[in-house]
Amino acid sequence: MKRPLIAGNWKMFKTVDEAVSLVQTIKAGVSRGADSQIVICPPFTALYAVSKALEGSRIDLGAQNMHPENEGAYTGEISPPMLKDVGCRYVILGHSERRQYFKETSVFINEKVKTALKYSLVPIVCIGETLQEREAKQQFEIVKAQMEQTFKDLSKEEMLKLVIAYEPIWAIGTGRTASPEQAEQMQSYIRRLLKETYSSESAVKIQIIYGGSVKPDNIAALMKKPNVDGALVGGASLKAETFVQIVQNATSEIHIEAGS
Repeated sequence: MKRPLIAGNWKMFKTVDEAVSLVQTIKAGVSRGADSQIVICPPFTALYAVSKALEGSRIDLGAQNMHPENEGAYTGEISPPMLKDVGCRYVILGHSERRQYFKETSVFINEKVKTALKYSLVPIVCIGETLQEREAKQQFEIVKAQMEQTFKDLSKEEMLKLVIAYEPIWAIGTGRTASPEQAEQMQSYIRRLLKETYSSESAVKIQIIYGGSVKPDNIAALMKKPNVDGALVGGASLKAETFVQIVQNATSEIHIEAGS
């Protein structure tokens, strides 16, 4: 029986007051027995206020990015100790928007993953192909290369401390969603790579979640797939009722499986 991980990536939305109001509504909506891991990733400016608003709840705080150095002359960057200081447990690394707009490479993301683990942050590491790469039938080749570079020199023990988010780039913010079958096919492939590179235990235990236009009406179908362990939610996490419904629908699917 899965215990889904549902993470909300707020991207560059919400002022501090808006963020606190949103998280308070989400906190109230998921307080009634939903059996899931929930992570909220607001913008940097709202991390501290949201951390305070989450006190006493079962929702974890995450950041959307970080620099691999713990301090230094890196204007505009945020370090792992700073994230820990404001109460973060998770950090999203390698999101396709970071790769695309800020030219982050898998080699650079590998440095971030190693540093996040050093500071006991749980990296949610994003990988995935573009529409052009999928149409050229290169999606498996691309994902394999990303994994090899992004997880280079990580031990089996370190791999067990991170989350992999498969996010087909062509489905992010487009309204298009990979079908449950497409998500399952790729996430099954990722799990096979983990088994070949690390161990059967790693393949079973490492959480692999799906990201890409996740909504209340498709999360249950995604969660039915054996290799989908949750979701990285973008735009739908910016409305409390929508995000809460995603959490509840993901959880209800687990309860159905457990009771069947």
